Amino acid sequence: MSPRSASVNEELRRRSRERLLQAALELVEERGYDATTLGDIADRAGSARGLVSYYFPSKRQLLQSAVHRLMNRTLEEALEREPRTEDGDERLARAIDAILGLARDHPVLMRTHMAVLLQSEGFVPCVEQQRLSEMLQDTVRRHGSADVELDYPMLRAQLMGSVFAILLPGAPMPVRRMRAEMFRRYGLAWERGFPPDDDVTDDVASGESPAPGRTADFSRYFEPLRPAGRPADPRAQSK
Repeated sequence: MSPRSASVNEELRRRSRERLLQAALELVEERGYDATTLGDIADRAGSARGLVSYYFPSKRQLLQSAVHRLMNRTLEEALEREPRTEDGDERLARAIDAILGLARDHPVLMRTHMAVLLQSEGFVPCVEQQRLSEMLQDTVRRHGSADVELDYPMLRAQLMGSVFAILLPGAPMPVRRMRAEMFRRYGLAWERGFPPDDDVTDDVASGESPAPGRTADFSRYFEPLRPAGRPADPRAQSK
């Protein structure tokens, strides 16, 4: 048997890393951060336990990368959703709705992520966060910023502050109220983005882990993103 090519080895490493990121999201959402071990993540991913530390120096960094993947893919889906648009106001509204929506839909993961960021080691840059940063900077630029280096950190801070307020145990702010405040700050009409239905509650879940046996499906965040409505390449399905 001939040795694998460099490109094949690289693809295998990429897939291993992807499985670890997905397993981290699933397990922390199911069990919480403290009850999830690196061994659990490796087992869920079907990987050797030594591979976890090869790709990620710590559980904190693995979780940060996993949640940043969830954030950047959610943002990408929102920005590329049909009908596609280059309108700066619409793209900023979609970005705000995407991030606030994560606080509503995945409170355990987002609350854990915020708590990890506030620990002494703090923020650790990674490829997933860099992609998120690039998309938000591009959104600010399209919205008409004359100083992206100043306005991007302000948008990031306001998004983080809104997520924190939505997730604060015991005194959470309604998602609608935080959305309205951010839209007011940026001069966005309520109808922009993905306005919540009037008959659907936007209260954040209690933050408890999902019921035993129920696993959130994060698989789409670990596949090549394609425009909404476009079918997968049939040649790929036949392989």
